[in-house]
Amino acid sequence: MASERLRVAVLLSGTGRTLENLLDRRATGELDIDIPIVVSSRPSVRGIEIAQAAGIDTHVVTRKQCPTPSAMSARLRELLAPHGIGLIALAGYLSRLEILPEWEGRMINVHPSLLPLFGGHGQYGGRVHEAVLAAGVKVSGCTVHFVDAEYDAGPIILQRCVAVAEDDTPDTLGARVFAAEQVAYPEAIQMFQTGRLRIEGRRVRVIDAPI
Repeated sequence: MASERLRVAVLLSGTGRTLENLLDRRATGELDIDIPIVVSSRPSVRGIEIAQAAGIDTHVVTRKQCPTPSAMSARLRELLAPHGIGLIALAGYLSRLEILPEWEGRMINVHPSLLPLFGGHGQYGGRVHEAVLAAGVKVSGCTVHFVDAEYDAGPIILQRCVAVAEDDTPDTLGARVFAAEQVAYPEAIQMFQTGRLRIEGRRVRVIDAPI
């Protein structure tokens, strides 16, 4: 049985590369989703321009406007409510949220390391790749996970590995990790959309697609 088109809200704080990737995958038919709303925690970022160019309802909600996680989540709830959202996808979103009951199991994030390594508060973007290289590990990658109350600690949906080269810089490693994210995030969204994910405690089981 074909899955219904999933309505995805995207939350971002920066360049919008992940949003751009999801829009591209939708355009090619790889993802059968709608993205009716994008919310940025920062004004004047490229992600807003990408969303507006795609005709998406776009909003900015800053920490100054909503200084606490509960206030931020309350405002997001108001914005998302009219859109019939089935999944919330974080795409480089840097504001802390209070995870509302209706969001549990319906909010995901992609992180540029193999969690639980190199995650947590303050670990995002180039900082992650700098930490990976400083630690001397030989393999990095990306992780798609459900979002819970702790930074980068929710149940893991899938991971993709990327070898660390001897001459890597944060930029070169980051480029290869992002290429892995471009495949992994749409794959995880497809798994969610087709009902293949089951959260069991701290573990996510991937089951065969329902018939």
